[in-house]
Amino acid sequence: MAAFDAGTTALKGALVNGQGCIVASASSELDLIINGDYREQSPDQWWQAFCSASRHMIEQARQSESEFNVTRIRGIIFSGQMQDVIVLNGELNPVRNAILYSDGRAEEQAKQLAETYQGGAERFLNTVGNRLEGCLPLPKLMWLREHEPETYARIRHVLISSKDYLIAQLTGECVGDVAACSTAGAMNIRNGQWNAELCEVAGIDMTILPHLHNPQDNIGTVTESAAQRTGFSAGTAVYAGIGDAGATTLASGVSHPGQYNINIGTSGWIATVSPEPFTDKPGAANLAFGVEEGFVNAVPFLNAGDVHKWVTGVFADGDYVEAHRLIETSKPGSNGVLCLPYLVGERFPVMNPNIRGAYVGLDPDTAKADMMRAALEGVAFSIRQGMESFDAKPTEISLIGGGARENAWCQILADVLEHPIEVFANADILPAVAMASLVFNVPDLLQSVCECTVYQPNPDTARTYADAYRRFLSLYPMLRTMD
Repeated sequence: MAAFDAGTTALKGALVNGQGCIVASASSELDLIINGDYREQSPDQWWQAFCSASRHMIEQARQSESEFNVTRIRGIIFSGQMQDVIVLNGELNPVRNAILYSDGRAEEQAKQLAETYQGGAERFLNTVGNRLEGCLPLPKLMWLREHEPETYARIRHVLISSKDYLIAQLTGECVGDVAACSTAGAMNIRNGQWNAELCEVAGIDMTILPHLHNPQDNIGTVTESAAQRTGFSAGTAVYAGIGDAGATTLASGVSHPGQYNINIGTSGWIATVSPEPFTDKPGAANLAFGVEEGFVNAVPFLNAGDVHKWVTGVFADGDYVEAHRLIETSKPGSNGVLCLPYLVGERFPVMNPNIRGAYVGLDPDTAKADMMRAALEGVAFSIRQGMESFDAKPTEISLIGGGARENAWCQILADVLEHPIEVFANADILPAVAMASLVFNVPDLLQSVCECTVYQPNPDTARTYADAYRRFLSLYPMLRTMD
């Protein structure tokens, strides 16, 4: 099975066998196009990265197994970033750059939709399962129609996830999975269908939206032309796949209320599952799972691994080994230094795109080690604040993503949350194995390859952090008046 993740910073791929072992893997970095507050990427670069990665994986597999043949690959499945606007012409070529999930340019259009949709923002939330904001694809399509009419006139297909553009290039099919398309702002989250009334009020032709599928659905096969570009065999099955938050929720084994997964990538989220969408929590995103009954409830926080990267660059010259040494040098509580880690505004536990980060408690004895540690503690406090908004008390907490590689941060999280944290050693491959388990129909495949370390909270440190957390909660109310 070939499994790929089409993320924001990189496209990663792995060949997974029936025992859950990685036979070959590859990764290609991606560029982010920033223009003021706009955030875009080139779909053509996604496709080039995919072709390069797939050929590299196939060659790697041939070198390690002399009898390897691409016809043995049973299928291709993806996870990928969600909430994008990817607009294609009739030949499935992009008519402009993709507008990313982190781009909130369509606030005015969101307000217009709230005014014209019967029942307004409240009914929208109950229908879609997500709040009506300018970062959603439906208002962004309205923005395109208003600000780029010539481009909009060329649109014949709209896709919501980066993975779906790759699927279109592989198969000629324009599809989306119900998890990723839950973030479009146009799908009824309870029945998993596009909402005709919403599209009509927004002035969007519903026929340009992708066909909806569950993640495990076989939606087509690799075409002859795609086979020549990628190295895969023509006729290889391609599956709908799942949006990234759904993939990591599946990979972390979260299946009922009380189980939580924390993902620390560049940004991050806390995910759980429940019988109903969370419609009473500011910032919460809800996905139709598609793999099982119920809904994925995810609260996204914008400041996570980017904070670690920033302090590593500022205080350790970009050296993560030195950064780890500094973090370990400072004591829990960072000698009284607190950090509000909102480098790029925040969506959760507060919703304020204009707030920026700050340090409080500096004195002549403050060292860069204290500032390093305080930044990671600040992210942990922010995560705790988010966790406390959930209804079900945690019975299990797991951690996945690049941040899980910093073991000092893992211990900080266990101590701040006052709960054991399961950290997966092979977090990068777990979504690939989880998706392969869907296609192989082997539910126990994931458990067979999971390797995890459990970080236990230290009671004395937890008390130190409980005091610091109370101080942390007062930072945002004081500083928001300065934005």
